[in-house]
Amino acid sequence: MGETYQKEQAFLEDTAAAWDPQSPLKRGEPFPAPEKQAPAEAKLVRLPEPELLPDREVNFLELVELRASVRSYTETPFTMQELSYLLWCTQGVKMPIGKGGSMRNVPSAGARHAFETYLFVQKVEGLVPGFYRYLAYEHALLPLADAIPWEESRAPFIEAFRTQHAVAESAVTFVWAAHIERLLYVFGKRGYRYAFLDAGHVCENLYLAAGTLKAGCCAMGAFEDAALNRLLHLGGVQEFSVYAATAGKTS
Repeated sequence: MGETYQKEQAFLEDTAAAWDPQSPLKRGEPFPAPEKQAPAEAKLVRLPEPELLPDREVNFLELVELRASVRSYTETPFTMQELSYLLWCTQGVKMPIGKGGSMRNVPSAGARHAFETYLFVQKVEGLVPGFYRYLAYEHALLPLADAIPWEESRAPFIEAFRTQHAVAESAVTFVWAAHIERLLYVFGKRGYRYAFLDAGHVCENLYLAAGTLKAGCCAMGAFEDAALNRLLHLGGVQEFSVYAATAGKTS
């Protein structure tokens, strides 16, 4: 245990500075791209536009009080409009603000928004089951069928999680992967702390948004990092999985 605590203490000490005077931003280096680019030839799946999504009347106090982790889901699929709504609420871009930053529907340290959202889609009307990446600036989905074949990858994806039945039953499982350079650019090593804090903001919005749809959600922190990173073709250093959540209809 002593060695473990030493490593943890070293991490805390190494990331203790609130502001790094030698960060890439302070050195005048170019800012990293705010989003992983899709291949030029990719055929994107356009989602219903955010301004066309219906307003939802909710009792906010009741919504918060009834918030709970739900691990079992029905066969009822999400609609494309509902998936669009969940993605907009969790990572929707309200406006770019320059130097790689953006204002979104969740807070992020320095407005850096380091996450790429990967989706394991099983039950969405009009959407072929498979893996996708959400392009927040375009509000569209990038199919990943060529890189992550469904038949070969579905079982290994489910097996990467400790609570496998929730992933297997979900309509959609969200995986948030940090492109850490976006945070390191401003904050230096302290950016690693912010990546994990920011993940909580995103997932809580998913819980609340799912609640307005009478759907269930369950945060997933217990997964095999190496297996998930490998399956999603994340390098594990510059981009790595941080958090996940299942979602689906409950009635």
